[in-house]
Amino acid sequence: MNTTLTWQDVTGPEDDPTQEAYDEATGRLMGILNDSSAALLIAVGHQTGLFRTLASFPAATSDLIADAAGLNERYVREWLGGMTTSGFVDFDPETASYRLRREYVPVLSGAGTENLARTLQYLPLLGEVAPKIVEAFRKGGGTSYSDYPRFHHIMAAESAAVNDASLVESILPLTDCINALQAGIAVADIGCGEGHALNLLAGTFPASTFTGYDFTAQALAAATAEAAELGLTNVTFVLQDVAHLAVEGTYDLVTAFDAIHDQADPARVLGNIRTSLKPGGTFLMVDINASSRLEVNMASLPWAPFLYTISTFHCMAVSLGQGGIGLGTVWGKERATSMLRDAGFTSVEVKELEDDPFNAYFVAR
Repeated sequence: MNTTLTWQDVTGPEDDPTQEAYDEATGRLMGILNDSSAALLIAVGHQTGLFRTLASFPAATSDLIADAAGLNERYVREWLGGMTTSGFVDFDPETASYRLRREYVPVLSGAGTENLARTLQYLPLLGEVAPKIVEAFRKGGGTSYSDYPRFHHIMAAESAAVNDASLVESILPLTDCINALQAGIAVADIGCGEGHALNLLAGTFPASTFTGYDFTAQALAAATAEAAELGLTNVTFVLQDVAHLAVEGTYDLVTAFDAIHDQADPARVLGNIRTSLKPGGTFLMVDINASSRLEVNMASLPWAPFLYTISTFHCMAVSLGQGGIGLGTVWGKERATSMLRDAGFTSVEVKELEDDPFNAYFVAR
């Protein structure tokens, strides 16, 4: 007996969409198709430096743009066609010249936090693992970090923009540890990736010592190289799965930047962090600023679709791929606070910064 319900089984005539609703649905899907296509072109423009080149000209032909960027003109011209029809670039047919619209200059070029072209780099990377995600939907399991060869670098570039602008002046003061850092304390960073945040702190507070933990050798090689380039002698990077971190009562301050929610066993990691702290020590956890409740995110989180997508294609998937619980990107402030308390932190504060709406800052003691 077939018990599969069809759409007709659960609706009545009064639920039939109007032609206007059909047209609206079609229009929305066409908009998604065009915007997704533009996103891929934006990723290419960022990686090739085309936006930076365009921003440097009042207007220029495709030959001049390609020459300045050191790129193939035919590809550049086709890319410019996509950017023009997407509304980011103006085209003058009389002079065959292109101009990046001025309102898009800060959000598509430059080193500032407002450059969202940097974030769009995730999309083509996630598309590469789509077949494995589809297979996981059917068979369970997930992916491994090795399936995303450029993820650490993209994430490091995005985090660097935030940290360069805010880490020392805005983020770190949330912990009330500035005076102690100046005097000299022991600091660890969990899931340090390419280590830019830790190197920035090590350079700012030479009296303190810093240890970065990560289980990706390639990322740690980049971290160590940057530290050497900066001449830092007070920072060390250790290859370590933090689920098996066996350090007790060592650190005055521990940080984790967007590194907890994709752990296989985040509760164990939080417990290890708690154990690694000295009495009275502080844990600063920077993670996604979202709610644990879908209905809240529906109403108040404009970039919720992106968060659920990156969770499905990466953060949840890599946790499940390690046999983990699949906490996901959108675990939310409520669940994060509860898990911090369960790990033994007696004081947990959730703070936000006006210039960084994407992240929440958890200060746990």
